[in-house]
Amino acid sequence: MTSSPESSSEKGSEKAPIVDGAAHAWVVNDPRFPIVADIATCPENLPDWDESAGQLLTRMGNYGIDQTVISHVCYYGRDNRYSAHCVQTYPDRFTGVGLLVGHRLHSPADPENPARLERLMREDGLSGLRLSPIYDPDVVWMNDPVSYPLWKKAEELGAVFNIFAAPHQVEQIGDMAERFPGVNIVVDHFAMIDITKPDSEGFGPLLALNRHPNVYIRTSLHNPSRMELPFRDMWPYLERAYDAFGPRKLVYATDYELLVMKDMIPFFTAQDREWILGRNAVAIYNKN
Repeated sequence: MTSSPESSSEKGSEKAPIVDGAAHAWVVNDPRFPIVADIATCPENLPDWDESAGQLLTRMGNYGIDQTVISHVCYYGRDNRYSAHCVQTYPDRFTGVGLLVGHRLHSPADPENPARLERLMREDGLSGLRLSPIYDPDVVWMNDPVSYPLWKKAEELGAVFNIFAAPHQVEQIGDMAERFPGVNIVVDHFAMIDITKPDSEGFGPLLALNRHPNVYIRTSLHNPSRMELPFRDMWPYLERAYDAFGPRKLVYATDYELLVMKDMIPFFTAQDREWILGRNAVAIYNKN
C-alpha cells in the first residue's frame, strides 16, 4: 500500500483511496496452506468454504475498494503463510497483520517473539500483528513486562499492532501506547463496548485513549450494535469518538460498513470521509 496519505486538497484532483481496514482470507483445499485444528485459535469453528484473495478482489471491485488490510484469520493460528501469500502476490492491493502471540499462540514470554515479528515483516511482508487479549479475559499479558521486548522490536520496525480487547482491558492499551509511542495501535471493534452499560465500564476509557497520538479506532459498528444495518444505535458513539479523536484517527472496516460511512453518517465532511475511508489506513499500514 503505497498511496500518499495527503488529502485531495493537497494533491489536486487525485482520487482518495478506499481501504477496507480489515478482512480475513483463507482457503480450505489448498495443500500449500492447510488449516490445522491443533494450531488454530478457534478450533471449534473451522470453515468448509473459501474466502480467498481472488474472492476478496472480486468483492473489492464490486464495492470500489482499492486496497484491503488482511487481518490474519484465527483458522491458521500462528501459521501466517496464506496472509503473506496474499500480500506478496498482490502487493498493491493488500497489506496485512499476522498472529503470533497470545491465546493458543506463542507465549508472550517467549524470547523468540521479537525475531518472529521481524521475520514476519521483513520476509513475509506483513505490517505487524493482531493481539487479542479478549480471549484471555482473566489473564493480564498484553502490558506485562514480558511483552516489552516484542513492543520494543515493533518500535524499531515501525510495526502496527491491532488490538482486539474487551472493555476492561482498554487501560492496558493506554499503558502500552504511552510506553511505546513508536508503535501505531489500532483498537479493533470499538473495544467491544457494551452500549447498554455506563461509560465508566468501557466507552469512557476508550475515549480517554485520544490523548495518545499513536492510537486509532477501527469502527466496526456492527460488533457493539444491537441493531441491523445501518447500526443507528452506534451513531452517537461514533460521533463522540469522532469528536474525541478527530477524522484522522478513525478507520472503517468491511464492505457493508463502507456504505454506511460513505453515504449515511451525517456529521462527516467530504474531507473527513477521505481520511476515514482510506487515507488513514494508508498512513498507518504503509511500511515504506
